[in-house]
Order: sequence, then C-alpha cells, then structure tokens
Amino acid sequence: MDMSTIGEAVLIAREGRRLTAYRDSAGIWTIGVGHTAAAGPPVVTPGLRLTEAACDALFRRDLARYVRSVAAAVPADLPDHAFDALVSLCFNIGPAAFARSTVLRRLRAGDRAGAAEAILLWNRPAALIPRRGAEYDQFRTPYAQALPRARRGDAAPIAIPSPPVSSLPAPRRPVPRARIPVPAHLVPPLPAPLPALEAPPAPGVWARLWSALRAGGGRTG
Repeated sequence: MDMSTIGEAVLIAREGRRLTAYRDSAGIWTIGVGHTAAAGPPVVTPGLRLTEAACDALFRRDLARYVRSVAAAVPADLPDHAFDALVSLCFNIGPAAFARSTVLRRLRAGDRAGAAEAILLWNRPAALIPRRGAEYDQFRTPYAQALPRARRGDAAPIAIPSPPVSSLPAPRRPVPRARIPVPAHLVPPLPAPLPALEAPPAPGVWARLWSALRAGGGRTG
C-alpha cells in the first residue's frame, strides 16, 4: 500500500512547508514538512535552514517511514482515502503512538466506524482538533464523493495536483488515408505527341543556293 497523490497533497497542507526551523503548536522544533528530531536526522535546532530541494528530499524520506508503519499494521483491503487519513495521523503522532492507539486496535477488530471515532481522541493540544476532524472525514469519505480538507471548517477542499507533462497521453498521430485506385476507363487519355519538326537546312545549303542564283543571273526559273 502507498499514499495517494491526493493524500500527499492534503498532508503537506496540514503540516505546512517551511525552510526555516520553527516551534509547532506543541512547542517542538520543526522544519520542512513537519519534520522533527523524532523522525530522525537532521536534529532541528534554532536557526536551521533548508534549501527547497533538501526540504523535498527530507519529506520523501520521512513519508516513506510513516507509510511503511501504517501499511504493516492495517488491513490490506483498506481503501485509499482511509489509508491516507491514517498516514496523516501517524505522521503527526508518531509510529509508536499509532501502534498502541485505539484507532488501530478497533480497526484490527473490524470496527472501522469505531476506528474513525477514535481518531478524534487525539485532540491535544486543542489546535489539532480541526485537523483531527478533517482526518475523521477523510477516513470515512471516498475521494469520489468529496475531496479532503486540510482542516475541518476550511472553505474549500485541497486542489488536486496536476499530473506531470510526462504522464499526459501522447498526441494522436494522423492516420494516413488509403489511396483508392481509379478504374482505367475513367482515366483520361494522354494527349498525342506533337509531330517532330523538320530540321532547318544545314548552313552549306544556303551557300550553294546563293552561288547557283548568281551564276544564273539571279533567275530561279
């Protein structure tokens, strides 16, 4: 199992994306897309900065860790919207807390409605309540019915990322038209060749004729 493109987009919207270290709502030093020291190096300290490329690479590495943790723990038939919601939760509370959560225990028992309700139990600090409401809605609602919001109460759902140009279908090539043979009786005949022109007399003929005229006194008959 893997996180969908929609799930990634809404997770980034929930976590934010910052290139300079800051304290989150719980006072924990954070950088990039929700990266803290609990996720591994680098240890976030005041004044730490990231380039955009380093921020993206760090997010891909962190996300892969949380996706593996959730995929190894949940039923394989979990729909993508529910799986994405649990990765979002795990990203926020950590793999260890997710592994011992009531959410996972109820899910493994086959109680998916109860698992959704248990998401709302992770409501400290209070600033996380709108996020938990959105994760609850995402867990219960297929993407075909409604796209998720970063937080419950947001005016609009997240925008679906555009696919890269390389993934777009190639333009259709024009199909060459078949040549239809024309019946022989419909083909107009070619024009007859022009008769060959007689070649002009050779230069010596004119000289001999002129000599004969002079000899005959200019008479030709």
